[in-house]
Amino acid sequence: MNTAKERLLKIIDEIPEQEVNKILDFAEYLKIKREKSLSEDLAKASESSLDFWDNEIDDEVWNDV
Repeated sequence: MNTAKERLLKIIDEIPEQEVNKILDFAEYLKIKREKSLSEDLAKASESSLDFWDNEIDDEVWNDV
């Protein structure tokens, strides 16, 4: 049984170069979209961790340092 990557490579081998460029554009779009989503997830995670430190007890302790 062929994997999706194997099937895609076979299709790429069989089509004209102009069509390969379209596939490449779409693949790059998907990669950028995935990276952007990862960045957004990391930003959300860091924002939620900031809430943990934003409290009166820690503020008072750090004010005395």
